[in-house]
Order: sequence, then C-alpha cells, then structure tokens
Amino acid sequence: MRKVTYSMSMSMDGFITGPDGGIDWSVPGDDIYQASIDEAKTLGVQLMGRKLYEVMLYWETAADNPESTKLDLDWIALWNPLPKVVFSRTLNEVQGNARLATRSLGEEIQALKAQDGDTEIAIGGADLAAQAARLGLIDEYRINLFPIVLGGGTPYFAPGLARTNLELLFAQELSGGVMRLCYEVKR
Repeated sequence: MRKVTYSMSMSMDGFITGPDGGIDWSVPGDDIYQASIDEAKTLGVQLMGRKLYEVMLYWETAADNPESTKLDLDWIALWNPLPKVVFSRTLNEVQGNARLATRSLGEEIQALKAQDGDTEIAIGGADLAAQAARLGLIDEYRINLFPIVLGGGTPYFAPGLARTNLELLFAQELSGGVMRLCYEVKR
C-alpha cells in the first residue's frame, strides 16, 4: 500500500517558518537540494494547502528563467508533471498538473492509497499535515533539521497531536550542519 509522507525543513526549536512567516533561513545547499530531488522521484502525488500551492507556482515558469541551475531544471522536470491535489476554501481554479480536492483529506488519501503502485503520497504544508496527523494518516516524517533557533513561527508538529511513537529509519548529515532525518510511525 502507498505510504503518506510529510517532509519539510525545520529549525532546532521545531518551526518550519520564522515568526514573520519567512523561510530564508532554510535555503538549501546543493546536497540538500539533490536530496529533495531524489525524494521527489519516489512521489506519485503531492497534497498541499493553498499557501504552499501558491508558493510552488513559481516552478511553473522557472524553466524560462536564464538563471535556473541544473538542479533547478532537474527539480522542474520532476515537479511540474507531478500530480497535485490542492485543498483550499478560497481557490476556484488551479494551474499546471493540479486539481482542487473534491473530497475530505481522509477520503482523498483513502482513494489515493487504493490506487495501484508503490509511489508515495506527499503532504505539504503545516496545516494540512496537522489534519493528516490528527487522522493518523502519516506514515513517515521527513525532516531537514537546520541548526538555527527561530524562537517562534509555524510549528512542524501542530500543538495538541496525540502521542505518536516513531522509529528512526535514517539520519544523514548534510552541508551546513543540516541533518536529514526520516522517522516511521510505529503502529
């Protein structure tokens, strides 16, 4: 059965954005970028909320940017054709290879898990991931742990989640002291 993954960068004190909503602290080095590209190769679909969808719209036209690097182009080649399901109460339409969710998060995940294949279902965005975690739908947590304390912002793990036991699948040190961590939910 297909697994559901939640992958984001996180500060040492547990935040995915700073107090001002910024992510400038998490600019990836080439090895971190390559790890994200390698992870994207395992995906069959990306689920995301409106905020992340709007941020990621940049990639729809990034190939036209003369400053795009080889890593950018590798990412674009994977990201743009990847099917995306956007959960939003305010959007009426989406672009690229995306569709608006027509069912609840649980129903969408259940339908995607029932499909053939072993590609992963990725959850993007803190709010959507919190909903999935509360429903017990996340199978793996993947964290790029940056050596910085932000003092506030959007937490990787939403407050009020039920106790969840995790098992470390791997840990890898990357440039700049970043640790790439992957934990499986123990059921």
